[in-house]
Amino acid sequence: MSDTLNATAAPASGSETGATKIGPLDSRQIQAILPHRYPFLLIDRVLEIDRKKRIVVIKNVTANEPVFAGHFPGSPIMPGVLTVEAMAQAGAVLLLTELNDREQKLVFFTGIEKARFRRPVVPGDQLRIEVDVLSWRSIAGRMGGKVFVDGKLVAEAIISCAVVDRQQNAGAVTPAGGADPNVDEG
Repeated sequence: MSDTLNATAAPASGSETGATKIGPLDSRQIQAILPHRYPFLLIDRVLEIDRKKRIVVIKNVTANEPVFAGHFPGSPIMPGVLTVEAMAQAGAVLLLTELNDREQKLVFFTGIEKARFRRPVVPGDQLRIEVDVLSWRSIAGRMGGKVFVDGKLVAEAIISCAVVDRQQNAGAVTPAGGADPNVDEG
């Protein structure tokens, strides 16, 4: 864990000692926690984690992101679903930092409620994503997320998620070098 989290970070749950605050974390440290990679890693920096309560992250929206080639040519706008996904990734970091065996886990969306988009997000914006825990269990969570640009609310949602074993999903992966055997391509 020392390779993953800032030196002031708390150990995973089960430990009797440790601070309640973690952060900041850079991209390399985030990638040690989340399985996501570019172009789908949607958080660039963790500013702070208040264990089991709150996380604050930054996402820098850049014009060279692949999504902007098609959404929309000449008028690039970050899709709202990606803004919600960034909230979910922040929540996943918050959950996974508490698990000793996080390398063996994945965090799946189980619900999105009350999603609201207040203004478009465009290249050049820096998203400040704040996610607060509404309910917490080691296998699931419900969190309220808010996204700000220049101090103004641009999006918000309540997200629910479940923590699952990676092995549980091994059968869903397309075999290397071949087509998915569950898809009839004829």
